[in-house]
Amino acid sequence: MTTAGGPLGGDRGLLPDLAGRRELIGGWAAITLIHYFVVEAMAMAVWQGNPGYDRRAHVISDLGAAHCGPFNGYEVCSPLNWLMNASFVLQGVAMVLGAVLLSSAVLSVAAESGARVIRPGMASPAAAVPWIAAGAVRVLVLVAGIGQAMVGLIPEDTDLALHLTGAGLYFIAGPLSLVILGLVWRGHTQMWGMVLLFGVVSLGATIYVLAVQLRVEEPGAIERTMAYPIILGLSLVGLVVAHRVTRERKAVRVVSRSSVQGTQPPRRTAG
Repeated sequence: MTTAGGPLGGDRGLLPDLAGRRELIGGWAAITLIHYFVVEAMAMAVWQGNPGYDRRAHVISDLGAAHCGPFNGYEVCSPLNWLMNASFVLQGVAMVLGAVLLSSAVLSVAAESGARVIRPGMASPAAAVPWIAAGAVRVLVLVAGIGQAMVGLIPEDTDLALHLTGAGLYFIAGPLSLVILGLVWRGHTQMWGMVLLFGVVSLGATIYVLAVQLRVEEPGAIERTMAYPIILGLSLVGLVVAHRVTRERKAVRVVSRSSVQGTQPPRRTAG
């Protein structure tokens, strides 16, 4: 599939459809992750556990605990646990949609100011690196999305082992995807540094937690250092992609209108 302004003649190659509807949906799916902050604030506002909810002391999953009662040294009680868990699941679904709908080719050129031709044969192994790296990003986002959905479907006080497995997938695959994509986009958009920074901060916090075997004094604070950058980073990726796709769709419409007008027969004038 090609876009407006694609290669012509002998320079024709494999060019991703940056004006496609599925690419636009994939970009907006990533942007929707930002809804999490609203849901978290709502769940914290109605917290009934003892002591009161503290972002530094309480982990995020306490807001999704299915029952009121003692858990992990606290009295947890979250009346909006269903909303918090729904948010986890929706985030997971949005990430899976983004991974499925945004092709490797689209991710590899989405930050470019102009279209890049990707030839099936690839002139050199180096030319294929961005495309392969973007493919790895898709896989990692897919894994992270599955993990986040598991967090919502299996609250911490129902099956802690499975809950932690889902969280582990999310906290490892999520930041890795941002680090790789930030490097792929380096020099092609001003946002590459932010994407990379979000990934590095989250990945660094995750490595630290694993190194100390989950024994931290303020688990809520460190977990948010792991989680917030993933949400912000992937939302930023979705914004970059959606902006590029929207621009390409406008260009296609302009070219289509010009083509239609150009095929109209000339008006006759009196002479």
